[in-house]
Amino acid sequence: MTAQTAPGPRRRVPRAEREQQIVDAAVAVFGERGYAGASMDAVAERVGVTKPVLYTHFGSKEGLLLAAIARARAELLEVITEAAAPAQDPESMLRNGTLAFFTYLDRRAPAWQLFCSEAGVADDALEEIRAQQTDFIAGLLAAQVPGTAPERLTGWAQVIVGACERLAVWRGQDETVTAEQATEYLMEVAWTGLAGLRGTR
Repeated sequence: MTAQTAPGPRRRVPRAEREQQIVDAAVAVFGERGYAGASMDAVAERVGVTKPVLYTHFGSKEGLLLAAIARARAELLEVITEAAAPAQDPESMLRNGTLAFFTYLDRRAPAWQLFCSEAGVADDALEEIRAQQTDFIAGLLAAQVPGTAPERLTGWAQVIVGACERLAVWRGQDETVTAEQATEYLMEVAWTGLAGLRGTR
């Protein structure tokens, strides 16, 4: 008989890697069952850990949802910044960043729709994403219209962020609208209008 080789010791997964695995599993389970219908047992089973491990890392199911939103916020800022950085002028920066926003939502559509549907639980976390995007766009506008009062730049940025959100909701209802089309609609209104305001501060 051939002697069986004893299995080697299981690799200890670093904390950061384990947390990423748990968040991945949570997003998948939330997307399949909805936040209310998802259980910590289902997430634990998906990861291959015990339920107490989830509570050790995130404290609660709500904590898991908020961790998923926080990761999305970081990812969104990264992809938009990377897309806007190579641009040679503020208009291209806004166009590239807007297209990156819609493209990111396409890749994360189920998770993003879940986050936006959790009124109350995720309101503060989603508002942080809006604030992040508002600050980023206000910086682009400051380069286009130097000397403009900060509150005016913030107001314009708020309009653009709100328009992007509504376009994203619309695209969720009409999948024939591409990321490129949505970007063009935004630029036709927001950028053309803002470009005409150069002399009015």
